[in-house]
Amino acid sequence: MKRVLVVDDKASSRELIRAVLESSGYEVREAGDGCEAVQIANQIKPDLILLDLQMPNLDGYGALKIIRSDPRFADLPVVALTASAMRGDREKALSAGFTGYISKPVKLSLLRTELARLLP
Repeated sequence: MKRVLVVDDKASSRELIRAVLESSGYEVREAGDGCEAVQIANQIKPDLILLDLQMPNLDGYGALKIIRSDPRFADLPVVALTASAMRGDREKALSAGFTGYISKPVKLSLLRTELARLLP
């Protein structure tokens, strides 16, 4: 079973994504900020991370930098999630090292497509 870490400071967003992922057969863990995401990633070694960009304490870009600094996670798929999708944001996230980009509110069909692409 593939393990996905869902990181978002909004519990309602995590719950929605968790429900979709679990109904599709994924094991899901959650984190409420970037610091917690780094700790959990180190504990469980997920197969994919869905990472919100704007969070308190440590944002998605900072969390990604720490996660990518660990050689075990060099090729780990990490998908950026953001509610403030502006022109150029997708390109910025991808150039920062994210593997994919999904704007919120999350379209479930797009989420499933990204999962299928990144976790064959």
